[in-house]
Amino acid sequence: MIGLRPALLTAVVLAWLAMPVVALAAGATISSPFDTPVTNLKPGEWIWDDRIAPAGPMLVVVNLKTQRAYAYRNGARIGATTISSGKPGKTTPTGIFTILQKNKDHKSNLYNSAPMPYMQRLTWDGIAMHAGNLPGYPASHGCVRLPLEFSKKLFEISNMGMTVVVTDGKSGVPEPETIVENAMLAPVTPKGVSTNLTDDRLSSDEVSRWQPEKSPAGPVTIMLSTGSKRIIVYRNGIEIGRSRIGVADGFDIGTRAAQFAGRDAQGNARWVYLGLPGYEARKGQNVEKNAIDSVTIPPQFYGQLKGVVGEGTTLLATDGGLVSGSSGKGLTVLSSD
Repeated sequence: MIGLRPALLTAVVLAWLAMPVVALAAGATISSPFDTPVTNLKPGEWIWDDRIAPAGPMLVVVNLKTQRAYAYRNGARIGATTISSGKPGKTTPTGIFTILQKNKDHKSNLYNSAPMPYMQRLTWDGIAMHAGNLPGYPASHGCVRLPLEFSKKLFEISNMGMTVVVTDGKSGVPEPETIVENAMLAPVTPKGVSTNLTDDRLSSDEVSRWQPEKSPAGPVTIMLSTGSKRIIVYRNGIEIGRSRIGVADGFDIGTRAAQFAGRDAQGNARWVYLGLPGYEARKGQNVEKNAIDSVTIPPQFYGQLKGVVGEGTTLLATDGGLVSGSSGKGLTVLSSD
């Protein structure tokens, strides 16, 4: 019995020492004051108040450079948090994704059944947002780790198909301001298998393509590029249409995000800016007329697009090209035609 005491004591001490580490790994249990500067948050700290926008479409923006994430509902920021993204060699892919799967009690299929509480999948090959350890620097295998309580709150109000923007950020800018040039989505087939869109380019004699039957229902995301002169439409993360567009000489749309805000008396869709950091001054404003007048869409495609735009539709516009890229291993997503 005496010989067992040192081992028992060691086990007790190790267990005791582990307790504060586990608490720290889970992050803060309550929100920091809402007016706390996001850049001042320490690892594991977060901000949340969803009373600011009780209802409406959701959007999450993740900035890998600053290790921060921001949650928006109906164009208003309702939360912000510290994160831990992919470490060197396992970096988190940048781009524009939609939530493909949600699982409160998910365990990793790749890393020894490691727990991934409140998992929200971004790609079918292992990239997701979930609760996890937050050491203050990139340390995951590619996922975006969130504080436990923050991930729980986000999980409870987010929906399948919610748009998630992951950006490298802009040098010298403390908060996310632009979407990276190789902006991309993570489309999947109805059976949940990732698709390769390299062969889906418009042929030389095609002006547009419309295949709504590929995804009959779900939230719509529209990606527009003045650089590539293309517009691509996704419903529930699956491409249902693409078209060539006309762009006025010398016009660059910049990089912006907007959400559908209903229709006017003539039935035209109204779009308002999302309150992304760097665009706070434009939050809630109508997208300006010069942007609308400088981009032309083929009438037939416009009519088809108009039929699927509704509550929850997000418009993401960039003057960058829709270049080839991947949102995970071997998954080619968008390419300029």
